Amino acid sequence: MTVYILFIFIVGYVFISTEHWHRIDKMIPAILMMVLSWGLIFVFPNSIPQWLDPSSAELLLSKLGFVPDLVGNTAEKTELINTALQHHLSKTAEILVFLIGAMTLVELIDHFKGFDAVQVLFKAKKKWNLLVLLCTFAFFLSSVIDNLTATLVMIAIYRKIIDKPEDRLWYAGFIVMAANAGGAWSPIGDVTTTMLWIGHKVSTAPLILNTFIPSLLCISTPLIIARWLPAFKGNLTQGATNNSTKGRTELLIGISLFLMVPLLKSLFHLPPYMGMLLALCLFALYAEVNTKRNFKMTEVESDLSPQSPTMKSLQKVELPTILFFLGILLTVAALESIGFIFNLGGNVQHAGISTQLFMGILGIASAVIDNVPLVAGAMGMFSYPMDHEAWHLLAYTAGTGGSILIIGSAAGVVAMGLEKISFSWYLKRIAPLAFIGYVVGYIFMRLIV
Repeated sequence: MTVYILFIFIVGYVFISTEHWHRIDKMIPAILMMVLSWGLIFVFPNSIPQWLDPSSAELLLSKLGFVPDLVGNTAEKTELINTALQHHLSKTAEILVFLIGAMTLVELIDHFKGFDAVQVLFKAKKKWNLLVLLCTFAFFLSSVIDNLTATLVMIAIYRKIIDKPEDRLWYAGFIVMAANAGGAWSPIGDVTTTMLWIGHKVSTAPLILNTFIPSLLCISTPLIIARWLPAFKGNLTQGATNNSTKGRTELLIGISLFLMVPLLKSLFHLPPYMGMLLALCLFALYAEVNTKRNFKMTEVESDLSPQSPTMKSLQKVELPTILFFLGILLTVAALESIGFIFNLGGNVQHAGISTQLFMGILGIASAVIDNVPLVAGAMGMFSYPMDHEAWHLLAYTAGTGGSILIIGSAAGVVAMGLEKISFSWYLKRIAPLAFIGYVVGYIFMRLIV
């Protein structure tokens, strides 16, 4: 059974990792992986050699007889499987609801041109000076909104400033690094740090204190090197600059609401997804009132959604991305339930590989394999307490390692599509810089933190 589910996972992930070649949306293999994995568990419960109880994180070898010659009937086994699936689904739903709320809130801010209002801040005559401004803003922006959205925003901004296509490729590559680095030190900046946060592996203040400087080094090191690169020497040929302040109020309100989420978690122990939904509702209320929608009793049955900024924003939320996370997280949950990930973590420790080295390897692997399953798997491998240094190291490595290859992060894939960046171009020019930055930050965490 374990071999079959692992085979499904590997084949599915080959399709996910090569999405840019075969053009099959990664949501499809992710959902297939999930259904086939749990389907095998339900259909062949007697072939499961062991079972990990999600409530106690203990392996059950004989309590309900998952080995055929032990006690336990099929009904009892099915009930245990159902209970475990419901447990993992509820935990996954917390992450997905959080992401839906965050994505919708970002779309609402964009509806009011909030991100256009900051274009006036990027006034620079020299190429390297503009690069520093863009990367600094991307670094902090991605800590509040997710790194994928931050990349979209930054590309939209510099496209209005930079004319030359070749220059845009370089700036896009650095923005990918900055957005990934910025998302690694915030509990709401990257889906993997959000997973660690919601999964009670890290808390807000310790995560920021331990990962901020390594993340800053991860992007500042390539920026320092870039000062001597030919691509960033000389003056800019700029396009028209937008000096409008329209949307600045909405941007400040939106960022404040994002920052409210971890604050509510720390002060009142409100679950992050509840805090994010509250933030969304408050901004949506502002948006609806601000648009001054007028309702008439004679128009109750008419479709009012086109006039609603909230409905428009909800329609822009990427449902395939949400379903991708659902498929990945529940597939990993299937591997965790049959004890594979638990045993893998034990084998790593018994092999003498330090946890710190293992986390570093995971970070490099995230350049090829999506960091969501890597983090989900690592969370099931180790039973360290909250805010253990291993979890902070995992947040850094999984968040920044994806920058090494253009296909290693959602931010990179988005930039690849928007700016038509080839895999080989990124590999030759940006990948070495991203790797150097990653190693510098990793060494700092190993030696200093």
